[in-house]
Amino acid sequence: MDVSAQLEAQKSKYKSINVEKQVPLQFDLGLLASYDTNALEENKLKTETDNYLKAYTRDGTQLLINEIFQLPLTSVQDVGVVVELPKIVTAIPREKPLPKPKPPTRWERFAKVKGIKKNKKSKLIYDEEKGEWVPRWGYKGANDDGSNEWLVPVPDNADPFEDQFTKLRQAKKERISKNEARRRRNIEEAETGETQKLENKSKAGARALKKTELHQQISVAKTSTASLGKFDKPIKGEPSNTKGVKRKFEPNIGDIQKEKEARLNILNKIIDKKGEILNVRKAIAKNHQEN
Repeated sequence: MDVSAQLEAQKSKYKSINVEKQVPLQFDLGLLASYDTNALEENKLKTETDNYLKAYTRDGTQLLINEIFQLPLTSVQDVGVVVELPKIVTAIPREKPLPKPKPPTRWERFAKVKGIKKNKKSKLIYDEEKGEWVPRWGYKGANDDGSNEWLVPVPDNADPFEDQFTKLRQAKKERISKNEARRRRNIEEAETGETQKLENKSKAGARALKKTELHQQISVAKTSTASLGKFDKPIKGEPSNTKGVKRKFEPNIGDIQKEKEARLNILNKIIDKKGEILNVRKAIAKNHQEN
């Protein structure tokens, strides 16, 4: 049975993989890109735009595929034949600038000073009492304080009528709020430059300034009452010593010589060097100008 005619008919449907170009194309196989610097045929581009562009794109793609198949081939099980692309040659500019490195947290700075290395732990841990694997942290985790249990023992020195479930839930809420406050403090330090203050103690940080201003405001508020804060209840966390600056007065009975010198100094300010009394006319004229 002669099938040569059928093979020729089937072969005519597909174009050859050999493409000829006057100027060889430049390739960047790391980006799967080809650069064609050949001039376009203006007549075909105007008369047969779609067909010309399709043929032009097909030829460039065919040359790119030919270059890829010249790379070393590797057979991978369950995948097939693959090739390893070379490094990128063309430098592509970034759309946005490089992200700035995040400032280290307090724990990261402490670990760096002490030489502590972070060891990654598994998320699950085996609970011997339950006999199953449970999360290390979080809901129903190994670090659960027992607030989700149906039975909680009462400590020896505790009030037997006190609700231990409410006590455990309240303690858990306080821990969560404390951790949230620490997280916000770390964000605030990173935004306001508190990290630089800890590294260089010569610069005052925003947190220290806020603490000083808060103490000043508490002192002003305490002394704004009629009793100057004598009968006010103390506020949690306020400074214990909020005394102001006391005025100092000279004693009524003192050194006569010092008192004489003070009076002479006042007289010298009124009388000029020539021994003349204060120019009254000049003082009156100046007073009229100001008024």
